[in-house]
Amino acid sequence: MRRSTPIPDTDLNVPLWIEPNWPAPPWIRAGTTTRLGGTSTPPYAGLNLADHVGDREEYVRINRRQLLEHLALPAEPVWLRQVHGNLVIDPIAPVHHPEADGSCSSNPAVVCAVLTADCLPLLLCDRQGTRVAALHCGWRGLCQGIIESGLDAMGRPPAEILAWLGPAIGPSAYEIGEEVHAAFMAHEADLVEVFTPAKQGHWRLDLYRAARILLEKQGVAAIYGGEHCTYSEARLFYSHRRSGTTGRMASLIWIAK
Repeated sequence: MRRSTPIPDTDLNVPLWIEPNWPAPPWIRAGTTTRLGGTSTPPYAGLNLADHVGDREEYVRINRRQLLEHLALPAEPVWLRQVHGNLVIDPIAPVHHPEADGSCSSNPAVVCAVLTADCLPLLLCDRQGTRVAALHCGWRGLCQGIIESGLDAMGRPPAEILAWLGPAIGPSAYEIGEEVHAAFMAHEADLVEVFTPAKQGHWRLDLYRAARILLEKQGVAAIYGGEHCTYSEARLFYSHRRSGTTGRMASLIWIAK
């Protein structure tokens, strides 16, 4: 598997991010930020883009402005109030922090975004480059159908969808209990293969594999990404499981034309 855009071995005071290695049209811009760059101080150092984790509001505003300027975004991203559900919105009118776990749009003036620090960010576009979506896929969201909701919002045949799995916690670092295992089995029996036994009553969960299975169940075959681990790659990524109090990366997608 080819890796996404490599990260320079330097800590510049500018946002750095990872772009998908997928056959999307050139006007589709997408990627996930790293923690490199920015102005936040420990435990949020440096490019924390979340305003709900205890970081100073001033630092978050500066970080978001740096991101907007560095990527030449057409507008401020649609920052969601994520609740680990399955609602995907089409942000036609500006709303301050709408409560949802995904956004989907055909409007070049809209930047779809989700914030993560172990959960899986999933970016979607159609092959024609006319519609995009960003989904926040934690285990609860996956079990509640966030992927199915996102594909419904895209409104395109599954064969026309490209999917990119952004940086998330890897299976070797993600240990969960019986309640999570039971929730996945209740949602989709084929998800049994995403678990490997750990200690008694605990399992290791492969979020990447779970997303792939759910996408494939819906008919999506063009699936990319899934090669990072936010927990083990501490230099590049925030990880809530590793650090507790920490920042968030942003995964963004928009139509640049």
